[in-house]
Amino acid sequence: VQLQAFGGGLVQAGGSLRLSCVASGRTFSSYAVGWFRQAPGKEREFVAAIDWSGAVTHYANSVKGRFTISRDNAKNTAYLQMNSLKPEDTAVYYCAATSGSYYYTLATTYRYWGQGTEVTVSS
Repeated sequence: VQLQAFGGGLVQAGGSLRLSCVASGRTFSSYAVGWFRQAPGKEREFVAAIDWSGAVTHYANSVKGRFTISRDNAKNTAYLQMNSLKPEDTAVYYCAATSGSYYYTLATTYRYWGQGTEVTVSS
């Protein structure tokens, strides 16, 4: 499956962005999806994950209550709605997918990765 992430940009602290991850090539509904981010000089970290059906989600503590992951299998698209953004959310955000029936938080679990979309939050 090929993934393309977009929707990043520059936003002021307290603002919102919605990232999209569009999949092509295989049956998107059979894949779990995760969002990860990597800030300059830091390691890639888990942000949020969702199972194949969209019924089960999981978040990093740093984004819980502010970010929402969702998916629309009919559109082969996953989303990351980001509200109340903080400067520390500044990073390149990546979507990833892997076959499986649950959600996954480890980057090494994911087989397919998008190219990343940059999010910058100004103070």
